[in-house]
Amino acid sequence: MNFQKEIVKWYLSNKRNLPWRSTTDAYVIWLSEIILQQTRVEQGLPYFNKFLENYPTVVDFANASETEILKHWQGLGYYSRGRNMLYTAKQVLEIHKGIFPNAYDDLIKLKGIGEYTAAAISSFSNNQAKAVVDGNVFRVLARYFGIEEPINSTIGKKKFSTLAQDLIEDQQPSLYNQAIMEFGALHCKPKLPLCAVCPLQLDCFAYNHNKIEILPVKLKKVKVRERWFNYFLCLEGDDILTKQRVAGDVWQQMYDLPLIETIEFADISDLSFSELVKKSFGKEVIIKPLISKKHLLTHQIIYVQFFALENYIINFNLHAEIKSLTIDEFKTLPHPKVISDFVETYL
Repeated sequence: MNFQKEIVKWYLSNKRNLPWRSTTDAYVIWLSEIILQQTRVEQGLPYFNKFLENYPTVVDFANASETEILKHWQGLGYYSRGRNMLYTAKQVLEIHKGIFPNAYDDLIKLKGIGEYTAAAISSFSNNQAKAVVDGNVFRVLARYFGIEEPINSTIGKKKFSTLAQDLIEDQQPSLYNQAIMEFGALHCKPKLPLCAVCPLQLDCFAYNHNKIEILPVKLKKVKVRERWFNYFLCLEGDDILTKQRVAGDVWQQMYDLPLIETIEFADISDLSFSELVKKSFGKEVIIKPLISKKHLLTHQIIYVQFFALENYIINFNLHAEIKSLTIDEFKTLPHPKVISDFVETYL
């Protein structure tokens, strides 16, 4: 069985009609690739359309402010991607005179573009013979060829990369890369793959050795960290207290509400917690619980509680990070999703 031929044949009959597949514009392909990292197509597509509408060229993107980019990115998660994209766009403007490069060796030098993304952009825009190896490709290759090295190990990555590059050498790179990625996304899925109607079934190692649920192998993840965020809604007329998150933590440079982080669940009946609140917001402050949420990140679980405060007093000299804005001003700023969801409900 010709593996590549069957993959491409399947793709031509089953591919999705996605906007970035009808262009060789490296900038447009870059937009789609970065937005779709760690993101489902159906979730990322509206963001892709929004960014392309607001920034039709990389020059437009480079001239945007970080606040504007993060506001458009709001709700997509992994906010460092948005910041890296702005940095990359500025690099393209400075180094490549506003023309987005389409050669692998030029792409790999740009911030936020690793081996996978450089291979994807160069093959899709320039038909360069660089194999893409994403989660979908790992899965297809591991199952079909019976590769049991962990996909996130040094040896495993090298083995998969070498095999993928060998497979693309005599192919039309753009077509083949799209085909194997799409096959993994729609057919050779992580759960409930369509093995019964698979064109590769006859020679598939995993199917013939009952290892579909085992392959690909992945080393255990890093232990998830648990955190407890207690947010305070402080309103006075049309004004609201807010702050910008600092670098080095989740949601850096995004805007949220005044916060006290505790080492466990906080209850207003707990004297130690109420004293913490009074220390920041005055002894006469009144604390009213609103809602609680559980927010999942890649390596963190954040338990979020919202409280409304009345009779609060803020010493802005001691809390320079807290600012008073109008509600309308606050709504124009980029927020973490847990904050934007709260804002939609309560403001």
